[in-house]
Amino acid sequence: MKEQVVRVEIREGLHARPATEFVKTAVKFSSDIKLGKDGKFIDAKSILGLMSMAIAQGQEVTLQATGSDEEKAIEALAKLLTEGE
Repeated sequence: MKEQVVRVEIREGLHARPATEFVKTAVKFSSDIKLGKDGKFIDAKSILGLMSMAIAQGQEVTLQATGSDEEKAIEALAKLLTEGE
């Protein structure tokens, strides 16, 4: 399992369009990917789960991935959270 804590730098946080882009990126990977905030983890491939987290700019989240492409998944999703598209 690969894990990384990331500070969300996307101006609007993970709402609407950025959340959709995040999920679209996550589903490209075969690894099981979780996103956590305040000790609660959700399936990072679920738009409903992601929207329920209400993640704003400046908050820290934890990315976890388990699988054959876990390194690449964490790298791509962390970059999305810190740099946007």
